[in-house]
Amino acid sequence: MDFDWIDVAFDLAKLPPKDIEESFEDPFSLKLLPDGNDDAATARYFCLGRSLGGTPIFSVFWTDGKRYRVVYSRHMTTEEAYFYDRKQAEEI
Repeated sequence: MDFDWIDVAFDLAKLPPKDIEESFEDPFSLKLLPDGNDDAATARYFCLGRSLGGTPIFSVFWTDGKRYRVVYSRHMTTEEAYFYDRKQAEEI
């Protein structure tokens, strides 16, 4: 995966790019397209995943199929972590 970290609009001091990239590479990560997105060129996706250190991360991103541009990233809320864990348990 190739990430574009130029001029991100959020604070990378709270979540380092390495942790965010690892959350995308998490084999159990969930990548979701919100309802109501009709235009593929402007579609924003959600990613819920964990870094190698176990940090639960929620990200909003777009992709052109080759590059990923993270629009926003933060720690998962309790509800998001529960949803991620529940989906992971369904896969096993």
